[in-house]
Amino acid sequence: MTATRQILGVRFFNGDVDEAVASMVRHGGFLVAPSGTCLARLRDDEPYRRAMLAADLAIGDSGLMIVMWRLLRGEKVPRISGLKYLKRLLAKLKDGRTTEIFWVLPNERARRKLLDWSHREAFAVKIDNCYVAPHYGLEIEDRHLLALIEGRRPAHVLIAVGAGPQEKLGYYLRENLSYRPAIHCTGAALGFITGDQIMIPDWADHFYLGWFLRLIEQPQILIPRLTRAFEVPWLIWKYGENLPPLGRRSEIEA
Repeated sequence: MTATRQILGVRFFNGDVDEAVASMVRHGGFLVAPSGTCLARLRDDEPYRRAMLAADLAIGDSGLMIVMWRLLRGEKVPRISGLKYLKRLLAKLKDGRTTEIFWVLPNERARRKLLDWSHREAFAVKIDNCYVAPHYGLEIEDRHLLALIEGRRPAHVLIAVGAGPQEKLGYYLRENLSYRPAIHCTGAALGFITGDQIMIPDWADHFYLGWFLRLIEQPQILIPRLTRAFEVPWLIWKYGENLPPLGRRSEIEA
């Protein structure tokens, strides 16, 4: 049994990053790494909520969640950022060299950056295994992607399309594929590594400052998202281990 700590209804992994990587490599399933801005979605996005509760492994990416849980509940939960997890996973898979990865990317620029990075790092990336995802709606179904993965049957599927859609897509794939790959929903972490997003130094990631560097780089994108992160302390105080009730956005904002 994997040791977990339940926060807001989600079972977060209670081990270190190497144990998380080893578990996914060994058992497959799908992994999520929700940020603080994403946790508020549990209240108003039913498909996202469904996906989060069904995740095989959830890692505590949100520094705000980790800090507030310790302050309000007096318990320490290990923080494993999506960036740290992805770096450790790629290092492990590069050493293997024979493990195939299917990459789900947000746009053509991200695909070019991934291929450029693969050449610099001598990391094998097959261009046929790079899929630029469409813009998904509230509910996600992508039969074309499903058929591509079924045809190639990679051991790993790395989804980097952004928080919200990525968790729903990971859940959709796990439920509909005929086999069980390891599906890693790590959002912007891949862009930090390939250069598609601002670089996050290890020290900034360690001290929970990745969000601040992103805010400086992309204030027009990050400021609206961060307003939702302010809900996290209140959610933890009010609901603790329990899943917040689901309501319509209009009711929540009233």
